[in-house]
Amino acid sequence: MVIKVAIIGASGKAGQAILKESLSRGLQVTAIVRNKSKITQDVNIIEKEVQDLTQGDVKQFDVIANAFGSPPGQEQNHVIVGKFLIDLMKGLSNTRLIVVGGAASLYVDDELKTRLVDTEKFPGQYLALATAQGQNLIDLRASTDVNWTFVSPASYFNPNGARTGKYQTTKDKLIFNSQGKSYVSYADFAVAFVDEIENPQHVNSRFGVVSEEN
Repeated sequence: MVIKVAIIGASGKAGQAILKESLSRGLQVTAIVRNKSKITQDVNIIEKEVQDLTQGDVKQFDVIANAFGSPPGQEQNHVIVGKFLIDLMKGLSNTRLIVVGGAASLYVDDELKTRLVDTEKFPGQYLALATAQGQNLIDLRASTDVNWTFVSPASYFNPNGARTGKYQTTKDKLIFNSQGKSYVSYADFAVAFVDEIENPQHVNSRFGVVSEEN
């Protein structure tokens, strides 16, 4: 059976990487975007604002991939859209919600008490985004009757990095590759993301991804 995937924000960097990887594996892909002209691939398109989606729009899919992005100054939309999707997905037992999350909510200590965002050196310009994405994870963990997965990239999330197809995963702690870097390319992130679509290993939980090589 062909897996049916809808990608929210399919025209963005992460969304495009996931779309490309999904198509390469023969998944049936639908792009959910505000502007269909930004999608150049031959896929089905739902041209809607996220918050205009209905259960009728999404219940046909096996997976809803949330690659929603927000411009600077509108980071709180990650929380708003996240809560909307949680409500939308309630009761859809055959449809999973898989979210492109952030690295900042990963823990840097063995006791799992200090997140990357809590450290003194965390860049201030990313604080609003990190806080919003972290809240999305908190809201997912508090949800009921929703099948979800939250995928955190490494702290250096490289849009131009190579697709090696080799990666390591973590549950809640920030990890480093063989070169001592917290690094993942968008392409390798998409590999891990679509692997989770095809072979669910982290239902109702979060996992993080690093490329094995920079």
